[in-house]
Amino acid sequence: MAGEETFSNLHEVLRNLYDEMMPLCSDITGVATGVAALGALFYVASRVWQALSRAEPIDIYPLFRPFCLGACIMFFPTFVLGTINGIMSPVVTGCHGIMEGQTLSIREYSEKRQKLEYEAMKRNPETAYLVDNEEYERQIEDLGWSPSDLKAMAGMAMERIKYQAKQSMSNFFRSFLELLFQSVSLILDTLRTFFLIVLSILGPLSFAISVYDGFHNTMIQWICQYVSIYLWLPISDLFSSVLARIQVLMIEKDIAALSDPTYVPDVNNSAYIIFMLIAIVGYFTIPTVSTWVIQASGAGNYGKQVNSWSMKGGRAAAAVTGASVGHVAGKLRGK
Repeated sequence: MAGEETFSNLHEVLRNLYDEMMPLCSDITGVATGVAALGALFYVASRVWQALSRAEPIDIYPLFRPFCLGACIMFFPTFVLGTINGIMSPVVTGCHGIMEGQTLSIREYSEKRQKLEYEAMKRNPETAYLVDNEEYERQIEDLGWSPSDLKAMAGMAMERIKYQAKQSMSNFFRSFLELLFQSVSLILDTLRTFFLIVLSILGPLSFAISVYDGFHNTMIQWICQYVSIYLWLPISDLFSSVLARIQVLMIEKDIAALSDPTYVPDVNNSAYIIFMLIAIVGYFTIPTVSTWVIQASGAGNYGKQVNSWSMKGGRAAAAVTGASVGHVAGKLRGK
């Protein structure tokens, strides 16, 4: 819980950082206004000259384009950023609400599963002493001091040590993968915040350049890039909610199986570890998924690079984890 609160605080710091960096747009607005004014002069002059040279009437409507862009530049934080953020904020809030609902379900079912696993182990006379100290002491007291009893005591102590070692190692790998999963989420959110800050600060300049002929697509590309990167957060929340739902289904299946008195629970959490590895690799596909919602070539190229890195990192993580788990399991089993 403490780790989750720490990462939540870091995500909140990144959101506050974005809000605090927005006033820097005013530093670029003056330069962008000058660039746009010069571009508007060339834009209007060229079209008026073309109409006069052809003895055609001057079409006034297209001449409003540079002036509209100039108004957007002068009031960029309000007109442009405020409008886009206002439209996208409900999407972020809705996706985050979905994720929180699934997370609460995970905590509830996890506590129930842990309780049932403990009861299942305690219900079985062969494994009760592994999880319950009182049962272990009672069985030790029932034994005598004969050589066979002393051998039984030593065997029980070794089995208990092996079980605790398995539990400790399993909990270590699970905690490590959970930390790695949260770190990947934080890395993605940090990159998203950095890209949004850069786009927001230099956005007036992009709008100013789009005034010039040949660069009209710059504004459209900026909007696509901004919206695409902005969608990383809601898409990551949806991805987390899907992962949480899968975990809930896995836990529900375990709870149903634990109702059988003959069922032996998986204390190694091997399925959970494999699932976390898949989740870590899948988190890097979020930039690519965002380009499916709105086309942005730059973010797509970045997504391809991230996917390439994630596949390499996923193979390495899977190899290290699998080798470590196999080695530890072999040692504990005496192989």
